[in-house]
Amino acid sequence: MRYTLLRVLVVLAASVLLASQPAWATKRVALVVGNSNYQNAPLLPNPANDATAIAATLKGAGFDLVESRLNLTSSDMRRALRDFADQARDADIAIVYYAGHGIEIDGTNYLIPTDARLERDTDIYDEAFSLDRVLLAIEPAKQLRVVIVDACRNNPFADTMKRTVASRAISRGLARVEPAVSNTLIAFAAKAGLTALDGNSTNSPYATALVKYIAKPGLDLRRAFGFVRDDVLQATGNRQEPYVYGSLGGEDVALVPKAEEPAPPPANASSEIRRDYELALQLGNKAAMSAFLAQHPDGYYANLAKLQLNQIDAEDARVTATRKAQEAEQQKARLASEGAQRAEQEKAAADFKAAEDARIAAERTKQAAQDQAAEAERKRTASQTSTVAMLSANGPAPDSARPDNIATATPSQNSEGAKVAALNTAPPQEDLAKSVQSELSRVGCFTGSIDGEWNAASRRSLTLFNRHAGTKFDVKLASLDVLDAIKLKPARVCPLICEHGYKADGDQCRKITCAEGSFLNEDNECEKRRGKKPVAKRNMDERPSRADRPVRERPEPQADVPRRQATARPSGGSGQIVCDAYLCRPVRRGCHLDYRGGGGPGGGTGNVEVCN
Repeated sequence: MRYTLLRVLVVLAASVLLASQPAWATKRVALVVGNSNYQNAPLLPNPANDATAIAATLKGAGFDLVESRLNLTSSDMRRALRDFADQARDADIAIVYYAGHGIEIDGTNYLIPTDARLERDTDIYDEAFSLDRVLLAIEPAKQLRVVIVDACRNNPFADTMKRTVASRAISRGLARVEPAVSNTLIAFAAKAGLTALDGNSTNSPYATALVKYIAKPGLDLRRAFGFVRDDVLQATGNRQEPYVYGSLGGEDVALVPKAEEPAPPPANASSEIRRDYELALQLGNKAAMSAFLAQHPDGYYANLAKLQLNQIDAEDARVTATRKAQEAEQQKARLASEGAQRAEQEKAAADFKAAEDARIAAERTKQAAQDQAAEAERKRTASQTSTVAMLSANGPAPDSARPDNIATATPSQNSEGAKVAALNTAPPQEDLAKSVQSELSRVGCFTGSIDGEWNAASRRSLTLFNRHAGTKFDVKLASLDVLDAIKLKPARVCPLICEHGYKADGDQCRKITCAEGSFLNEDNECEKRRGKKPVAKRNMDERPSRADRPVRERPEPQADVPRRQATARPSGGSGQIVCDAYLCRPVRRGCHLDYRGGGGPGGGTGNVEVCN
């Protein structure tokens, strides 16, 4: 009997213990290794710092076990993997992070301990640990297995290592790998065949991005590695691109569960009516108020809606009376200028006076209705302020004590028949619009002045927020739902847009400065200036001017040299020439030429010498 009672008590205690556990009961374990002080290679400053930062991040995320080991020799590394395999056997999620030297030989990736010498390529099998050995240690995990390798640095052993086989390949970086077990991810700091950068700070760019995203609550692991890739690409100028191998299922897999959000309190009927009234008030037209009264004809907010309708009707009447008074004044002036009959002018003057009296009465009615609506808004603002202060001081109040359920006073009747509304709990529309504008400015979507006017610029800013935040709020009005949604955004939502000549740098626009010999093109990028082609050009500087040229001297005639005398033609000749088929000769004395027809010596008789 005593033994049975003891068993019952043990079962009850176990039930109470299980009931008190949180909903996230997944066991998570991690092994973090950072090798910096290599005995036969130069010091690596960052791996130890990176491993310390990753271990602190995982511990802060609530991992059940985080083994952090630095500068492991071959024997220490073998013992650490063996012990961690025992821990992973009972775990749901197992992670191994390694930072240090790694090498790829014949398509297999190896992690190098601090005491490795690697004088020959075959020493890799005795002095290093293959990536398959690490995967074997985490294989027993039930749900998820992750290996993160920040070992894609330049390998100093590859240059001094002797090749026992000439055909054995030793490549830069690490080789591509595909996990053989499902639900396994292998993340490299750089793509296969490329090397990673240590950076200029305490931690490498890859480790810095991992600390930022890997333990974010509720963030799917694949998206976290995607964000890590984007940050590393930006930090290294697109010189290093992290890569992830393996695949997971369709459900989100987060290393840290998302915090459970408290269920919103149930909305009462008065709150729904208040929201409808605020919507109609922000639209501010007669159709909206009439629609609200058709849905809610009685009660507290119905009185407010009737006051708003009175104000709208009074404004319409004032506009109509003003237009009629202007028309009557124009008619009176026209008749006076045309010299119309006295009776017609007196009638026009009477009509103008009546129209002006109606305009003045409409102005007074509109002012009275506006004052009543403003007084009602002031009272409901004061009521909300006092009620919120009371609730914050005394804790939650029952529904009967909430401002939405305050009994309305009997509206008083004035000369125009307008009813004075009772108290309301909604915030003033101008203050609500100011708050929304301020929050939109904080998340980078609004650049105008925060003045409480919900104008076109404010509507455009809410449209930008909807586009980049994935929401679908009505841009025509500023509501409490919009304000709450924007407040949930911790950082910039809308991208920063800079003018030409400036580029976005965080939350500021910085001027683009191009190097010497470059200019800023239309695409807002620096472009090298093209040199001008050489053009042949006469050097006018070396050519003497006309005034500097030497004057050419003309020789003067000699006085003692006799001028050449013309040679006298021999007398008696005619000076004519006759030609035959063989030669040409002068015409003989006493003869002359006679044309007998034909083409000359070669083709006919032509000219013939005739002697008397």
